[in-house]
Amino acid sequence: MQASRLTLRLQQWIFRLSRDETLPIVLGQRRIFILPTGAGYLFAVVLAVMLLGAINYTLSLGHALVFLLAGLGLAAMVHTFRNLLGIAITPGRAVPVHAGDVARFPMHLRNAREEARRALGFSFAGGEECFVDLPANGTARIDLPCPAPRRGRLDPGRLTLATRYPLGLFRAWSYPYPQLTCLVYPAPISRPLPPPVAVDDPGLARGDAGHEDFAGLRPHTPSDPPRHVAWKAVARNPAAWPLLVKHFAGGAGEELWLAWDLLADAPDDETRLSVLTGWVLAAEQAGIAYGLAVPGVAFPPASGPAHQERCLEALALHDSGSLHEHVPQAPR
Repeated sequence: MQASRLTLRLQQWIFRLSRDETLPIVLGQRRIFILPTGAGYLFAVVLAVMLLGAINYTLSLGHALVFLLAGLGLAAMVHTFRNLLGIAITPGRAVPVHAGDVARFPMHLRNAREEARRALGFSFAGGEECFVDLPANGTARIDLPCPAPRRGRLDPGRLTLATRYPLGLFRAWSYPYPQLTCLVYPAPISRPLPPPVAVDDPGLARGDAGHEDFAGLRPHTPSDPPRHVAWKAVARNPAAWPLLVKHFAGGAGEELWLAWDLLADAPDDETRLSVLTGWVLAAEQAGIAYGLAVPGVAFPPASGPAHQERCLEALALHDSGSLHEHVPQAPR
């Protein structure tokens, strides 16, 4: 254990593995490392054999060829190093995804030099390497994939930028370490929406499902109970779609609450969160105002992208201690 900690600290000191807080991240000379590749070592061995042969047989042309190839290798080393030097990296905002999907972290690159940068490879630890070319005095963007196996905040870890351009004899790399995070929602499970609950306060009700004064007909939504369907209107025009529902005004109303307690039969908390996520997506797609109630957090009925985002974030960060917004619990 102590040896592994010592190795980790040694790597952090050598490669300066610390979070970069100043943006953009500019790669200077002290942040770029370079070593020969397997082809580079083989190239050096071949040059050594050629040099021994030229010395043994006193071949002047052999010496000239060896020195020419050695100079070519040194020039390749300089170009490989300069292919990374001075690149400015600015991370973008990752779009939230659901558990099991692939998150993508955008990186914005800027090249202030007069020469293009070729075959720049970006990757996270153990992830797929993605390549991009950066034009002279130009910018480029690359989206780096990272699997999101579970809900919460995804930290992809250290970023590796490497290149073997132009000849593949040397590999130059750097370890930018920007502040990256992606919100991962629970994987949705599709189930029918629960029925709305009655509320006594008309100010809390949506005002479209009371039981006193008939106010007309409106399109059917998945949360409407069957008794509110205008069956006579359906009988007159069976091909009508969507179904029409009787619309009442006044009196007690009903609200759609997506509550934790409705899923007492779920095998575990993650299944509950997945079902609630599916309900949020279904209610939002149907245009229904809905409230969300999970332990410690409740949002009153509303609709729209902002409300959906708040609800999904609450489900993603449930029990993580990252959400601190509390409002009164849902009516029972």
